[in-house]
This record gives sequence, C-alpha cells and structure tokens, in this order.
Amino acid sequence: MVLSPMSIENTPPHPDIRRLSPLDRLLIEADRALKTTTGAVAAGQLSPAGTEPPVSLPAQHRKLSEGLMRVNHTGEIAAQALYRGQALVARNNRQRTALLKAADEEQDHLAWCEARLQELNGHTSLLAPFWYSGSFLIGLAAGLAGDRWSLGFVEETENQVSAHLDDHLGRLPETDRRSRAVVEKMRADEARHAAEAREAGAAPLPAPVRKLMNRVADVMRFVSFRI
Repeated sequence: MVLSPMSIENTPPHPDIRRLSPLDRLLIEADRALKTTTGAVAAGQLSPAGTEPPVSLPAQHRKLSEGLMRVNHTGEIAAQALYRGQALVARNNRQRTALLKAADEEQDHLAWCEARLQELNGHTSLLAPFWYSGSFLIGLAAGLAGDRWSLGFVEETENQVSAHLDDHLGRLPETDRRSRAVVEKMRADEARHAAEAREAGAAPLPAPVRKLMNRVADVMRFVSFRI
C-alpha cells in the first residue's frame, strides 16, 4: 500500500473512482463484498509458499496450521472491507485512490491464505459475510472521522496485524515452511503499510480506541480459528 504524500499525489485514479450514481456505487461494493467472501479473487503475484516444497504434516500440526491460516484469511477479508469502507467516504480522490489500491494489494494476501488453506484441506471462516460487513461499517466510521484519523486507523490496524503475525510465526510448526513463507511476506508488507500511513500524516489514535480495536480483533481471532 503506497500512502506517502508524493505517492498519493502521483497515483492515477483508481477505476472505481468515476462519476457514478449512488446505486452504481452500492452495486460495486456489493459485488466486491460477494467476491471477497466467496473466494472469487485472484492474486496478482505468485504465492511465497511456492518457493517451499510440499511437506506432509502430522495431523496435530496440520490442524494448528489450518486454524492459524484461517485466522489470517479472515483478517484479510476484514482488511478488504476496512479499506473499501474508508475509501467510500474519503474526503478527496487522492486519498480514496490510495485506499482502493491498498485493498487491491491486500487481495494477494487473501488469495495466498485461501490457497494454503486448500492445501491443508481446511476451510475459510463460515462467518466471512459477518466479518466483512462489520469491518466495512468500522471502515466507514474511521473514514467519516477525517482523512488523518483514517490514516491513523490504517497505521494502528497494520501495527496490530504485524503483532499477531509475529505471534503466528512463533506458533506455526517449523516444518510448515509453506505457511511460514506466506506469513513472513505478509508481515513485511503490513509493516511497510503502517510506515507509509505514518509518513502520509496519520494522526495517532487515542489509547482507548487502540484498546477497543485490539479487543475486537481478539474476538475475531478466537472465533475464526474455530469456525
């Protein structure tokens, strides 16, 4: 996600930014939500898992990897919804373009996690529509607060995601190199996204807001690991 002031200034308009009626915009968002929650998205880059040879995992290790990768997939569904919600109410087209392009980039993570889940004979969260709709509403609220607060929300979200990916790297079986390769690349990307949001002028969020975000994320992780 490229959010630096210079990048935002020079970023060409996203194809979703056009002279559209409210109904057209609603249909675009409904289409994106449907594709995101049903797995109808494709990665623009090859999965990092492809650099590692397949390995047969013991049942216990496979189950752990499956649960953790389902959590990561759920997080990417939420990221799509957050960015789309923020972009919908962004104050200017440059900010909106940056957020929409961020969502496009995060599609790679979404597709990689889903592909790895399929390899593990696992499934995505059965509550995907709930995660998407709830996150979209949160994104709307963040965007309505103003662009600097919206960027602050991006920075804090990415910081918290980076922390939970660090936790996953400590829990994933060492022999599951394919899952670990995906998480390592995601971790590097999220840290970069947070830094770019900060450089673009993100406003630091109040401590109570950060704590609330963390509690909501804890619930999502707990539930999606199991369902």
